[in-house]
Amino acid sequence: MKIAVVTGANRGLGLEVVRQLAKLGYRVLLTSRTESGAGIARELQGQGMDVAYHQLDVADGQSIGEFAQFLRERHPVIDVLINNAGIHYDRHQTTLTADFSIVNEAWQVNTLGPWRLSKALYPLLRKGGGGRIVNVSSASGTIADSWPGTPAYAVTKAALNMLTVKLAADVAEEKILVNAVCPGWVQTDMGGPDAPRTVAQGAASIVWAAEIDDDGPTGGFFRDGAPLPW
Repeated sequence: MKIAVVTGANRGLGLEVVRQLAKLGYRVLLTSRTESGAGIARELQGQGMDVAYHQLDVADGQSIGEFAQFLRERHPVIDVLINNAGIHYDRHQTTLTADFSIVNEAWQVNTLGPWRLSKALYPLLRKGGGGRIVNVSSASGTIADSWPGTPAYAVTKAALNMLTVKLAADVAEEKILVNAVCPGWVQTDMGGPDAPRTVAQGAASIVWAAEIDDDGPTGGFFRDGAPLPW
């Protein structure tokens, strides 16, 4: 049975990714900063899904270390890491009005969180003879297709995109595929009710990257399985 870890999975896209992976037969570790994830995991278990909860704050190095130790003891091999946790779609800011406490929080969660966690869980992905790392990103973090505003979010997602390229190169010999996915403008708390894409559509785009074949792409940026300009 394949094992997947999903961060920021107590609501929205992360939760739907957990559901879709579980329905594909994965054992899914639903992680979230708050304990609300525990009750959600129990609900999914009641629906017959193989889902377990573990607390994880990706902005806290100690929390990442404790989670990695838990996995080494309980699940010494994992197959998929979905770096979904993200914060601060800061519409109210520009680069010139930015509150740097918000910028720093975004940096810790959106960029350094996936970096630290990928580094910590890399040995467990390697043990399986391969694996998948999926970084949930955004077109706002591209040179090709960004837009004014949201500086903290856009800059940290741009850095996440570069991390994807660098990490993919560093683990290529281990047959671990690393890709970034833009789920699009989705009807989440961040995206709002007017977004054109459903949560299920956005999550399916992420799950595609978790499910690609061993000879599939790595170091790329995708939506719905199609490459996006950077």
